Amino acid sequence: MSVQDEKPSEPRAAAAVSAPDLAERANTLVTGLLADPWGRMSPSVYETGRLVALAPWLTGHRERLGHLAGTQRPDGGWGAPGAYALVPTLSATDAILTELGGGASGTDRGVLARSAARGLDTLTGLLDRLTAQTVPDMPAVELISAYLTERINDRLAGFADSPSAGLGLRQARIRLRAPDGWNAELGRIRSLVGAGHPVPEKLLHALEIAGPAARRAACARPGPRTGGIGASPAATAAWLGADAPPPPADPARRFLERAAAQHGGPVPCGIPVTVFERAWVLSSLLRSAVPVSVPPALTASLATAIGASGTPAGEGLPADADTTSVALHALALLGSPHEPDSLLQYELPDHFCTWEGEQGASVTTNAHVLDAFGEFLKHRPDARARYAPSMVKAARWLQSRQHPDGSWTDRWHVSPYYATACAALALRHFGGVAAGGHVRRAEQWVLDGQRADGSWGWWTGTAEETAHAMLVLLSTAGRGPLPPRVRAAADRGRAWLLGAPAWTDGPALWHDKDLYLPGAIVEASVLSALHLAR
Repeated sequence: MSVQDEKPSEPRAAAAVSAPDLAERANTLVTGLLADPWGRMSPSVYETGRLVALAPWLTGHRERLGHLAGTQRPDGGWGAPGAYALVPTLSATDAILTELGGGASGTDRGVLARSAARGLDTLTGLLDRLTAQTVPDMPAVELISAYLTERINDRLAGFADSPSAGLGLRQARIRLRAPDGWNAELGRIRSLVGAGHPVPEKLLHALEIAGPAARRAACARPGPRTGGIGASPAATAAWLGADAPPPPADPARRFLERAAAQHGGPVPCGIPVTVFERAWVLSSLLRSAVPVSVPPALTASLATAIGASGTPAGEGLPADADTTSVALHALALLGSPHEPDSLLQYELPDHFCTWEGEQGASVTTNAHVLDAFGEFLKHRPDARARYAPSMVKAARWLQSRQHPDGSWTDRWHVSPYYATACAALALRHFGGVAAGGHVRRAEQWVLDGQRADGSWGWWTGTAEETAHAMLVLLSTAGRGPLPPRVRAAADRGRAWLLGAPAWTDGPALWHDKDLYLPGAIVEASVLSALHLAR
């Protein structure tokens, strides 16, 4: 793997920051986890577009349209580079076409028509170059793309007979084509939903793909605490249906109103993600020995979330090995170890799956499983006979998945810096002597990837990726002097972080239906790196 070329720039001067400053920020971050239990997730173009199309009655409709207009790229697409643009561009284009076919009028109509035309041109080029093999490995990407391609083509067929729609004749005649095979699975799922049959719980997160069959579908029920369907505004809006606004007291409507309030109209992709956010923040800070005071209520919330199948990231999602592992790791670091036997049901012959029936495999899930078992055994060495074989399995599989250049990549994140940090830290602490060479290769890859300005990043230098890179280099900090090159690289990374205007401005790098940025988790990673680099 290689880092994109960039012109050298002058290193940033480090701002003055003291240990008490870092500790204060970390404690504010931790207490904020209780104040905002739904989580700090960035707005999603995909999910926002679905609400424009499916719930035009919801508070913040104009603001959502404004968000789509304001985030369209100069080339006409939305979202991140390359094939990552497919899902957000499909959603935004369909949303704008839906608005054109409904209530848009006056000057708005011309602006929206030009935006839709540019989006259609971008999609035509994207889909012409696309194959099932070149699409990023993101949840339900084939189903979502087939669903939105179908919706857009239906709208264009109507516009072809309506000169007043605002689209040029050329765009109205466009018909998009999804890669072969994507529509067949979509039809099967729609039949199940329409007949009232159960579907895998993970599919409820993308229930909107069922189209009209999603409305009040028997396979889904609003969450008892939040009122949402599948922890997704889009799925919830599809379940409610777009015919007319539900009563204000409807639990699903209340969910959507709260989701829309977080960013003043635009909505995140996955919400709430209470356990996910709390587990990752606490695990990151405590592993790096950042001095924080953790309220007992936070510890209790993680412990009570873990059931026989582990824990989901939040209400409406299925339990998974990744969230369960990080929650268990955090509890052990807090001095409240919880028996990790729930993880054993995710064990396969050579690795751990994120959930049953997973298509693919996750490096970071297996790294987190290794962390969870290893940290628990520090408290309970008598359980080694039960869990040590599983640790060996996870460690060996991680080593086998390392790329020749020393990095790792993963299905839950764009950046190899995140996957490499997860794998290298788990192997360093719990992989045994055999893992040492793999960790050293990861360190060398990180050192070679530092940018001229002191940052790290796959597309551009980011605070998140710089923190992940520094955590790889500094995970032995305090155990002896660092090699001069490592110390110099960490100092340059620290200076860049301290000069960065905002740590959570993006870009979004985490995989869901759309890319997202978990603000509290990113902030915890940066604080952890800065603490180790002091």
